[in-house]
Amino acid sequence: MPRLLIYAIVFIEGFCSLGAEVIALRRLVPHIGSAIVVTAPTIGFFLLALALGYAAGGRVAADFRAVVARNFLVSAALAGIGLSGPVVDALFAHLQPAPFAWLLFVGGILCPVAWLLGQTVPILTNLLQHERAGEASGAALYWSTLGSFLGSLGLSLLVMQWLGVSAAVFACAAGLLAGTLMLGGRDPRIAVLALSTATVAGYANLQHAVTADTAYAEYRVAAVDRPGQTNPRAFWVNQSAASLIDESDPPRYTRYIEHLRRVLLDDLGFRDRDILVLGAGGFTLSHREPENRYTYVDIDPQIRAIAERHFLKAPARGEFVADDARRYVATTVRRFDAVVVDVFGSHTSIPSHLVTREFWDGLRRVLKPDGVLLANLILDGKLESPYARNLLATIESVYGRCAVDVLHKAKPLANVEVACFASSRPAPAGIYVDEKNRADLDRLAGSR
Repeated sequence: MPRLLIYAIVFIEGFCSLGAEVIALRRLVPHIGSAIVVTAPTIGFFLLALALGYAAGGRVAADFRAVVARNFLVSAALAGIGLSGPVVDALFAHLQPAPFAWLLFVGGILCPVAWLLGQTVPILTNLLQHERAGEASGAALYWSTLGSFLGSLGLSLLVMQWLGVSAAVFACAAGLLAGTLMLGGRDPRIAVLALSTATVAGYANLQHAVTADTAYAEYRVAAVDRPGQTNPRAFWVNQSAASLIDESDPPRYTRYIEHLRRVLLDDLGFRDRDILVLGAGGFTLSHREPENRYTYVDIDPQIRAIAERHFLKAPARGEFVADDARRYVATTVRRFDAVVVDVFGSHTSIPSHLVTREFWDGLRRVLKPDGVLLANLILDGKLESPYARNLLATIESVYGRCAVDVLHKAKPLANVEVACFASSRPAPAGIYVDEKNRADLDRLAGSR
């Protein structure tokens, strides 16, 4: 087997194995988010399967070329079909709870790909017979790792950004099928199987019914049934209804957006003010609202164009900045009269670096002295879960007592609107008891 062909094959192996891992992590985002408790085990199991593949490849003693060709073909089918949007969506829709679906996804799709491709380098180094073992393995690992480097960057920063995740899945499968054909020579059976796999993988990835699919999120705009509204449509981000608008005059929006607009325009009487919105959604907070100046910050640079074309069907009002919310808050020199925090990676998951005390404290820096912080959270309606209690306690450890409005109180999960003032500070609290009741004195002190 020519040396250049061996290097080409291990390059494809590295490109597609790490590419499959990157795609798998992205496919998980709409269903269970991207928290460290999701990404770390996924990467860990991938590496474990890769290590087991190295060991299995080292035990292969014959038919080296045929074994690798078979592994590439099976991996192409697993990646091209198993990582397609419809298959992943169906997996999480029909297998509950979500951790069980994750386990099947990682154990049944991602890990077998890693195990099969991990065998490539130890198998093919057997064919470099005229080189020292160290030189042969070093060269093979170099080309494999170079492929991994280019696969992770190329698929995430180029293919996903410009063509979408489904295109990245098909590119990964196509690379493996190209390697299969290179290894299979002129065997017509290999060609037929490769073509069949490419056809099925292409069909599976073309069936993903989304409006747009970027490196950060999948977006879908669809009509919804809302009594009393005129032709309402929802803007779904990572399978969560992020925004809603209808064709009434004036338009109707989601309940939490209407609540935020009442707070800003009616309760606070904001006019000619600067409002920062972290998390763009469908840009409905500023829709047909000419009284104030809005700046939206969202990590996905494509979200504005997607929302304008498919959801708003009109230009979004306000400035847009494509950046991570925490990084923008830490680096901007601008100051705002209000900051609206509406950031979600999936239905209920706020990115973990946006729930810490350091983040909420950093928001005070971008608020004017009399500014207000408004946060849209999704918590249990009774605020009894550890996550709800701890998140609210974290915010109030920075701002002191905040107003908390629970919308949809009868639902297991509800929009919770939190309002805090930049001028407030946390302070120790006392308890009124019959024996020592300072309520009247405190009330008089507060009225001065």
